[in-house]
Amino acid sequence: MFDLAIIGGGPAGFFAAECAGNQGLKVILFEKDTLGGVCINEGCIPAKTLLNSIQAYNIVKDAEKYGIIIDKNASKFSMELALQQKEKVVRNMQTIVSDKFNSDIATLVQGKASIKGRSADGSITICCEDQEYRSKNLLICTGSRPDMPEIPGIESSLVCTYDIMLNSTELPQKLVMIGGGQVSIELAHIYNSLGAEITILEENDEILLDTDNEICSVLREEYAKRGIITHLNTRISKIEGNKVFFSIKGVEMTAEGEKILCDIGRRPNLEGFGLENLDVECYRKGIRINNQMQTSEPNVFAAGDVTGFSKSAHAAYCEAAVAINTILGIDDHMNFKAVPTCVFSSPEIAHVGITEETLNLAWRPHKIIRLPLTQSSRYVIQDHEFEGLCKIIVGEDETILGVHIIGNNCSEAIVAAVMAVESQMTISEWRKIVFPYPTIGEVMKGTLIYAQIPFEQPKYDRSNSRK
Repeated sequence: MFDLAIIGGGPAGFFAAECAGNQGLKVILFEKDTLGGVCINEGCIPAKTLLNSIQAYNIVKDAEKYGIIIDKNASKFSMELALQQKEKVVRNMQTIVSDKFNSDIATLVQGKASIKGRSADGSITICCEDQEYRSKNLLICTGSRPDMPEIPGIESSLVCTYDIMLNSTELPQKLVMIGGGQVSIELAHIYNSLGAEITILEENDEILLDTDNEICSVLREEYAKRGIITHLNTRISKIEGNKVFFSIKGVEMTAEGEKILCDIGRRPNLEGFGLENLDVECYRKGIRINNQMQTSEPNVFAAGDVTGFSKSAHAAYCEAAVAINTILGIDDHMNFKAVPTCVFSSPEIAHVGITEETLNLAWRPHKIIRLPLTQSSRYVIQDHEFEGLCKIIVGEDETILGVHIIGNNCSEAIVAAVMAVESQMTISEWRKIVFPYPTIGEVMKGTLIYAQIPFEQPKYDRSNSRK
């Protein structure tokens, strides 16, 4: 009998196993593929490694700006070598995760697990590779997979998902991206830097759902300068050959690409592991949980992408820790309003907390402080051409409700904002924080100057339906 059984060895699963094992629980972890899940093996780590290679390549192209004289004709980008570096990083991460597992931490079972149901004593039986295992508690961390739209022609060999793109040495000269999510935005930067013409087709009125509209608009304008075309409010009718047929407000249009990337979101993995043998409540986005990661079934928990809240590894880690603390009887909960999002485009985007659009729709009074990142000397040193923006949203009681930043390396600076939102810090408390100099994060210290701005009722726009 185990204290905890975990299905899925992605970020939520392997971190939960580590936490529980270190707390003395007897843990068994089932993983049908490779530890690390999509994040380490297929998605986040591979993508960010390629983005790092592209960043280095762009620095080389602009070397003279940094006082380095090189022969530009002799420099070129090798996708083959970049993919080798990506595989090296992935193997290193796999090794780090695997090394954490030993008999003292958790029992690892490689294979496809299936829930058989409950026993009379309330324990849960799980079958894997013709063996049965019983556990007092169950944590479901089965992750998600790319969702595919029902578009005529979507089965074309030219249509691919991010994992295929991240393993291909081909350098297409034209790319069409269906969906303007994080994957599309990051891959657009990669392939545009290598000379490809990019067209992004987004069905909503703005890219990057749940991101501040103003920040998205700034990114689109910057991308447009580089030749990345973005069409909003599109309705795709079909795919024929290398053409995507779509319309905007009834006007028919087409976009051509040597490859067509589909990025309309991810679907939780709810099938294939016997979830139907438990009375777990699900909804459109995944398994329904409370802020302690408990499902509708006693002693059954869920964490990571399968919950549908935040499809990020950092959220999965925190959710896993909350689940383990709850099992141990430690008071803990997940604050989903303080989960940051980082988009590793160029310029980067990072944000946490509520958006201006959501506050306007709810008719909640607030004020907005906008600061250019060029108020940070470190940012000026690193980026001479893009001004950047830090947008801070403050409630009527002076509480910091949201921080939204666009500018390179803002993914490192957002940490301070996360803590401010998590702790419901006010402007008065914020200005007591000492930020190191020179850093990009210190731009948020600029709220000192604007802390006494008179509060004004915002202008509401009922026509804006974006949340």
